[in-house]
Formats: sequence, C-alpha cells, structure tokens
Amino acid sequence: MPGRSSSNSGSTGFISFSGIESALSSLKNFQNCINTGMDTASSVALDLVETQTEVSSEYSMDKAMVEFVMMDRELNHYVKAVQSMINHVKEERPENIPDLKLLVEMKFLALQNKNSDADFQNNEKFVQFKQQLKELKKQSGKPTEDGGRSECDKIKDKEASRAGNERDGLQAEREAEGTEGVDEDMIVTQSQTNFICPITQLEMKKPVKNRVCGHIYEEEAIVRMIESKHKRKKKACCPKIGCSHTDVRMSDLVQEEVLRRAIESHHKKRHRESE
Repeated sequence: MPGRSSSNSGSTGFISFSGIESALSSLKNFQNCINTGMDTASSVALDLVETQTEVSSEYSMDKAMVEFVMMDRELNHYVKAVQSMINHVKEERPENIPDLKLLVEMKFLALQNKNSDADFQNNEKFVQFKQQLKELKKQSGKPTEDGGRSECDKIKDKEASRAGNERDGLQAEREAEGTEGVDEDMIVTQSQTNFICPITQLEMKKPVKNRVCGHIYEEEAIVRMIESKHKRKKKACCPKIGCSHTDVRMSDLVQEEVLRRAIESHHKKRHRESE
C-alpha cells in the first residue's frame, strides 16, 4: 500500500493518506463538471419550453437532471465514505492494518441505503430547475407535468382549469366589448414594473433572486452593494422597500433565468412592433 513502511508492515503508525486525500480533492473537483452539466441541461430544457418544442425532448432534459442529481449524491457518498475511513484509522490507530477497501465499501453502502426521493429536494440546482421550468410553462401557457403529484394537487389543477375556462369566457366577452386593449396595456405595464431593479431603478439584464425573501435585483448592483457593506463590517439589508430581511449574502442569490428570458422576449416583441 502506498505510504506504508515495509519494516512496519503490520503497524498503522506509518500509513500516509496524503495520496488518497489528494485524489479526494481531485474527485471533489469533478462536482464542478456535474454542476456545469446541470446548468447546461437546465438551460436547454428552458429553451425547449420557450420554443414550444415537443414534450419528449423536454422530458429527456428532465431525465438528465435526475441522473446528474443521482451522480452527485453517489459522488458525495463515496467522498464521505473514504473520509470516514481515514478518520477512523487515524483516531483508532489499530495495531493491524484493517481492510481499508472493506471499510469504505461498508460506509458507502450504509449511506446509499439511506437514499430517498427527499434527496432531490435537497439539491439546490434541481429544485431551482423545477421551479424555473414550472414558471416558464405558466408564462408560455404550456401544461405542467402530472408525474409524481398527489391527487390533491391534481384536483386543485382541475379547479384552476375550470376557473381558467371561466376567465377565458369573460375575456371573450370583454373582447367583444372592445376592452381587450385596456387589459393588455395593464398586463404590459405590470410586466415592465417586474423588470425594474429596486437598486438601480432600471430594467434588469441579469436578474438574481434572494432565496430568503424572494426579491429580485440586478446581479451587478446587489453584489456591489453587499461588497460595499461588508467592507465597512456591516450587513446588507434587502433594498426592496418594506422587506424585513437584514442580512443579504452572496450565497442567498440564485440566477432568475425565467425572468431574464421574459425580459429578452419582451425586448424582441417590442423590437418587432417597432419595425
């Protein structure tokens, strides 16, 4: 075994784990590749929804995200198993060298046996992906998937659908009365208001959402504000008027991909109308 002294083959006092720890560090870097893959799959899935591509293509991206989460979970378990083995040997210092491979396998299997669907809800990128997909489908009028949902949710959907049909009927009546233009103006005005950053008071280009309070800002502006506050040893309060969140952190910010796409779509539509 690497790092073991030949003159003390039965002693653990001369085992060096530096090689293993170095390999673990490299293995952890592989998680960056998984994260990049998840970002790519998420972006492609949102593109498919936005362009009204067939559901099977979108489903393949959803399946890819699930596989990425499972890969990430398995990698984390393996890293924890190896680290647990190293800590065990260092702390216990047994007289004879134990079967290190067996120790790792036992710990890894113990962690794998605890796998559950709840793990997916603990994966930040996967949860963000599902939320953004749902929001974009809602905006585009595309039906959301029923897979894995409770009967209660399905009943709510049916009720919402019925209510939506009633609204459609009312909308048709309004159109007949010539009020459609007024409603559209109101919708556009409201949308444009949602595009404005509370810090710069300008339309956002790269919006990010605060996971704690749910408010959205221009990425560059909120990052600059947080850095400025931290330099003065102060906490950054959410700049949205009326928000009680008093400690906004960089780690709280996530890309708001759906809103970014909505802003871009609004720009394209405005450009086409001006031609």
